[in-house]
Amino acid sequence: MAGEVLDTGVSTETPEGILIELRPAGLTPRLYAFLIDQFIRLCILMAIGTVATFMEGVGMGLYLIIAFLLEWFYPVLFELSRWGTTPGKRALKLKVVMDTGLPITPAASFTRNLLRVVDFLPLLYGFAAISMLTRSDFKRLGDIAAATLVVYQPQPSSKITLESIAPLAPAMALSPRDQAAIIALAARASRLTADRMDELAAIAAPVSGDAGRSGPEVTRRVLAVAQWLLGRR
Repeated sequence: MAGEVLDTGVSTETPEGILIELRPAGLTPRLYAFLIDQFIRLCILMAIGTVATFMEGVGMGLYLIIAFLLEWFYPVLFELSRWGTTPGKRALKLKVVMDTGLPITPAASFTRNLLRVVDFLPLLYGFAAISMLTRSDFKRLGDIAAATLVVYQPQPSSKITLESIAPLAPAMALSPRDQAAIIALAARASRLTADRMDELAAIAAPVSGDAGRSGPEVTRRVLAVAQWLLGRR
């Protein structure tokens, strides 16, 4: 278990000195969000194209202008809105923020989207995919240049508390590193959603004798082991 990674979170400090935790989105959800946005843009272009057929030459000019604006400014428009995300990303509960966790700035939004032309190379966003798959924060080249992150939006959910959990002796010998990881997970329990805790506890489940299982009960047992490690016996 020592080699397991219990989270893909990124901790960052705001200019005010507040430590916040962000959860970067990987390649798969961002691909789905991209496809949704592409479908929306295609529908808009089809509607404009239908109207343009009745406007002869003027209609074709209008179509080309709107196609240009959609290609380059569709993401910028939504990223600078109060949602901070395109409809596709919003459907996947994703959001674009600065590395500090603050809302994206106009300059950063323009930078990350203008560099999509580089990310597209050599074919079908090949550079973007390589960059995202080789970085723990899943940044594409545009994100690196703009100092931005695509993260999961925090979802309201009931939080797990430790007060009512009785200690449980670990089901296996734990190295100091493993003990520290379990205690760190328990320390973050009040700041994570129940679903996220279940996901992380499933990775640590062998410590409570629940290897291969997941769910709220497994989470409670993993936290019970943390209680035992903290000496609350």
